[in-house]
Amino acid sequence: MDLETARLRLEPFHDSHYEGLRMMDNDSRVMRYINKGIVKTPEETWESIRRVQSRWESYGYSWWAIKEKASEIVVGAACLQHLANVEGAPLEIGWRLVPEQNGKGYATEAARAIIAFAAVQTGATYLVAVADPENIPSQKVMQRLGMTYKAIEWHYDTTCVVYELNIQHTDQSQ
Repeated sequence: MDLETARLRLEPFHDSHYEGLRMMDNDSRVMRYINKGIVKTPEETWESIRRVQSRWESYGYSWWAIKEKASEIVVGAACLQHLANVEGAPLEIGWRLVPEQNGKGYATEAARAIIAFAAVQTGATYLVAVADPENIPSQKVMQRLGMTYKAIEWHYDTTCVVYELNIQHTDQSQ
């Protein structure tokens, strides 16, 4: 399901997103906090697209490619998934951007759309986000989203800072 914001279109991973996703997967600046700086091979990028497509079929959510509406270029990716991909774990929101797109508010804008999607489409009342403890920009996005610090925990085979968000559902019928 595509999501739209004022400046962005979020599209479930599709083969047409390969080049944009590949650019991030092959950039050690992007992978620094995600994969200890180790870039992915082209085959690993294709594998991740296939894995995400399978999760969309199973859950009705996963990763979206973030496209800037004005240029139609992939500026990042964002997700709603089970924390550390563990079935039954809390739902997690996450994001990553092409380095040249940092500082434009895209991560916050995309995450807000995903929070709304999670509340409406899945009925979620609680979300988490995790980051490398040194990834201050990502933690600032979490704070801008109204998330609060929870703890340092072990996820994705590494130490992560965890932020949480309680979603308030309002009765729309009145």
